[in-house]
Amino acid sequence: MEKANIDWSNIGFGYIPTDKRFVANYKNGAWDEGALITDDKIVMSECAGVLQYAQTCFEGLKAYTTEDGHIVCFRPDLNAERMIDSCKRLEMPVFPKERFIQAVVDTVAANERFVPPYGSGATLYIRPYMFGISPVIGVKPAEDYQFRLFCTPVGPYFKGGAKPITIRVSDYDRAAPHGTGHIKAGLNYAMSLFAIQDAHEKGFDENMYLDAATRTKVEETGGANFIFVTKDGTVVTPKSDSILPSITRRSLMYVAKEILGLKTEERPVYFEEVKDMAECGLCGTAAVISPVGKVVDHGNEICFPAGMEEMGPVTKKLYDTLTGIQMGRLEAPEGWIKVIK
Repeated sequence: MEKANIDWSNIGFGYIPTDKRFVANYKNGAWDEGALITDDKIVMSECAGVLQYAQTCFEGLKAYTTEDGHIVCFRPDLNAERMIDSCKRLEMPVFPKERFIQAVVDTVAANERFVPPYGSGATLYIRPYMFGISPVIGVKPAEDYQFRLFCTPVGPYFKGGAKPITIRVSDYDRAAPHGTGHIKAGLNYAMSLFAIQDAHEKGFDENMYLDAATRTKVEETGGANFIFVTKDGTVVTPKSDSILPSITRRSLMYVAKEILGLKTEERPVYFEEVKDMAECGLCGTAAVISPVGKVVDHGNEICFPAGMEEMGPVTKKLYDTLTGIQMGRLEAPEGWIKVIK
């Protein structure tokens, strides 16, 4: 199929409409069959549950053109399972796992001409989401829901390569104990917008959020999990019930232990430990790993040995291995790659 007329090497990380998107509706206690449609507009009541009480959740994953020319996506089953967890916590109907995966496959296949070619540095970002669409004026769950999935080609998150970033310890809290930090709810991201804008205005790239209860343990940023490397080469990631379980983080920890043979730990990470770490990175779908060069705690700087010029050596191995798996350059663990075409 002839590709869309896009300068693949120079697109940014933003929204470009594609030909088709998938839509399914939940009404009278059941999901309809759903369909691929061309209309990218949503019509709803002014009193829709999503508009009144933020009853919405979403996912994010990518499709790639591999080295051998196949179109694939990375671990969509885990995105489906995470959305199920989000729906349960927000009193929304579950969209079945197999239907979720099929919607991903069908939507990507229908937009094949927008899947960037191998070697361009670009990928096809996939955004499944669900929201309450029926009118709600009292504080309660909506009765009707819509599940939608669209995709859009995006450029590399970092133009010219991933340079280490500077983050600050935030005075704001991202999520409360027993709250919604462990699910991918839209409201979590709305809460982070003021803090991230404030960080940017003060010259920082991101926020490091500490646990709300004691403010002694590292949690995550507004949209990514932390990975640390100790001076003895152990890969450590924070463990907390209020952290979003990142699929990228889970995959990187498997790569570290099972493929690279590194020691790994998932445990509470106290902020007091950060100054003794050799490397630090933020991991998520968009960038895979964003290396951190410096953490600033109210004027006190923690500088990691790798510095501000390039990824640390262990972080680089993790990044190269996982992206190699995603792009088909390296053999993938069983079940990680869903071949679409």
